[in-house]
Amino acid sequence: MPHLRFRAVEPQMVQLLSKSLIDELEPHMQCPREDFTFEYIYTTFYHEGKVTQAYPFVEILWFDRGQKTKNAVAEIVTRQVRDVFGSDLDVAVIFTPLNGSDYYDNGQHYGS
Repeated sequence: MPHLRFRAVEPQMVQLLSKSLIDELEPHMQCPREDFTFEYIYTTFYHEGKVTQAYPFVEILWFDRGQKTKNAVAEIVTRQVRDVFGSDLDVAVIFTPLNGSDYYDNGQHYGS
């Protein structure tokens, strides 16, 4: 597990990024390739009563691996998204830490 959720990114871009991000993130996350999941979330953004464009949001749900790893992961995700969309683009990377005792796989929790 980490689970990456993408908003304001087309599904084809998430599909493209799913390989290159695993390639680069796997050593930092220290988990097997098959534990990564990628999700495209269709979203509509609004501002002052109008539909607006938004810059990419990438939410990473994970078991916290410390600030140094978080910084490296945020830089990798930002760089790779910009490689696809353009270097002048704002990219938000948001981490949501998971508690192992609240995460179940096949009925068993990961512990704390």
